[in-house]
Amino acid sequence: MYHIITIERSYGSGGNEIGKRLAEKLGYKLFDRNILIEAAQNLNTPPMYIENLEESSSGSLIFNLSKSYSKGNMDEKSLPLAEKLFAEEKRIIEKAADEGGCVIVGRGAGYILKDREDCLRVFVHAEREKRIHRAMEKEHMSQTEAENAMKKFDKRRKGFYNSVTKWEWGNPQYFELCLDSGKLGIDLCIKLLTGVVSASE
Repeated sequence: MYHIITIERSYGSGGNEIGKRLAEKLGYKLFDRNILIEAAQNLNTPPMYIENLEESSSGSLIFNLSKSYSKGNMDEKSLPLAEKLFAEEKRIIEKAADEGGCVIVGRGAGYILKDREDCLRVFVHAEREKRIHRAMEKEHMSQTEAENAMKKFDKRRKGFYNSVTKWEWGNPQYFELCLDSGKLGIDLCIKLLTGVVSASE
C-alpha cells in the first residue's frame, strides 16, 4: 500500500492544492512548506533567508551531500548552511516517511524516498496558458506578474530538483504518475490519486 505520496509540481498547476486536499481526504499528514520552516527552526535561521538559500543553490555540493550524508561519513557541523539545510530537510522527510500516512509536496522528496516501495511519486503539470490563468485567479496577479512568477518559480524548482537529485525534473520515468491538472481538473486529479492509494491496499 502507498503510505506516502510525494508531489512535484510546476508553478500554477495546482499541485499544492492537490496535495493539501488529498491529505485531508486520506487522513494523511501534509508536509509542504512546513518542512522548510521546521528545518529553519532546527538550524536557528529565519525561514525567509533559508528559502532563498535553498532555491538558489547551485546544487553540486548538495548532491554530494545527499550521497555522503547517507553514508554517514561527513562531519555535519563543518558543512556550509546550504548543505546543512538539505541534511535537515532530508531528515524530516525520512522521519515523516517512517511514520507513514503522509503527503509530501516538493523538496525532492520522491528522490529522497526512491528506495521505498510504499511511496507513490507524482508530478503535476499543466499547459502554460492554464497555469498563468490559475495564478492570476488564485494569487490576484496581472498576466505579466503571473508570467514572471511562473518563469521564476519553475526555474528555481527545476534547478533545485535537478541539482539535488541529478534526475530530470518532470521526466515521467521518475514518477509513477504524471497528471495534467489543466485537462483533468483538480477534483479528478484528487479522485484518481485517492483511487490509486485505495487500489494499492
